Amino acid sequence: MRIDIITCLPKLLEGPFSDSILKRAQEKGLAQIVVHDLRKYSTNKHHKIDDYAFGGGAGMVLQIEPVANAIEDLKSQRTYDEVIYMSPDGERFNQNIANELSLKGNLIILCGHYKGVDERIRTHFITRELSIGDYVISGGELAAAVVSDAVVRLLPGVLNDETSALTDSFQDGLLAPPVYTRPADYKGLKVPDILLSGHEKNIEKWRFEKAVEKTKERRPDLLK
Repeated sequence: MRIDIITCLPKLLEGPFSDSILKRAQEKGLAQIVVHDLRKYSTNKHHKIDDYAFGGGAGMVLQIEPVANAIEDLKSQRTYDEVIYMSPDGERFNQNIANELSLKGNLIILCGHYKGVDERIRTHFITRELSIGDYVISGGELAAAVVSDAVVRLLPGVLNDETSALTDSFQDGLLAPPVYTRPADYKGLKVPDILLSGHEKNIEKWRFEKAVEKTKERRPDLLK
């Protein structure tokens, strides 16, 4: 998989992609994440990429020309399955979408900034819009990192134990059950006996029941 991220703040993405699972995925050759500085696609001598909104109002808007130049340049080099725009009013990102995107080959993610991007980009260049929640952050960079992480960790071979991703919260429509590790008794706080029994069938039944119980308590909407 290759993910190309277009942003006006490329340094903001250096940390998330240079450590942990995303770093290992790239070192293994299982994923390639390339960050592109939007300012390099500006034809303005000052590398300007934003301007005032027509009709007035507060805030600046990303111009159509540099964004279109960036997308067209990337698409001239390879075929992309999706051109995604990170926006507060996009489709709410969830595990099902992460699963779906993990089956794709090449993705472009455009990071929103300021008051957003010229609507003509959204109408003519974007194939999907995603949001990570009903709140506003300073730009789409951190949201793009969230989407990239959620997708790349699902690729075969990225996690040391491939079954790990299959037992994450939301994969089966439920929150994950409680987990415990050593010591079995910490100052009188004990691990449930069932987890120490070695009886795999009973343990799985207990985990399922606890997952349903937690989901009913914390996210009853998932059970609908």
